[in-house]
Amino acid sequence: QVQLVESGGGLVQAGGSLRLSCAASGRIFSRAHVGWFRQAPGKERGFVSAISGNGGHTNYTDSVKGRFTVSRDHAKNTVYLQMNSLKPEDTATYYCAADAGWGPLETTEAAYDYWGQGTQVTISS
Repeated sequence: QVQLVESGGGLVQAGGSLRLSCAASGRIFSRAHVGWFRQAPGKERGFVSAISGNGGHTNYTDSVKGRFTVSRDHAKNTVYLQMNSLKPEDTATYYCAADAGWGPLETTEAAYDYWGQGTQVTISS
């Protein structure tokens, strides 16, 4: 079993930065792929970024490439999403999720087994 808790959301102006954290409990988290997804009001939840279990592979949706960086600290059982040059269209609830399988790094929600409760990110123009 894995429990995920996101933190780090808030209200910032466009051009600012935030760092989201996804803290986990559970032994399998150390090898699990971890994804970040977001859901804006009135829209479906969508993929943002993911990092492999060993941290060696990452993936980003096109709209955040060059602005967001995903990383993980195995000693702290935490995955981070550093978000720079934030835009109003980044406003959403951000969720982290863990894929306990042994497959490739996935971008679809269905591949992820465990989810956090979400943290709100609001970017003002």
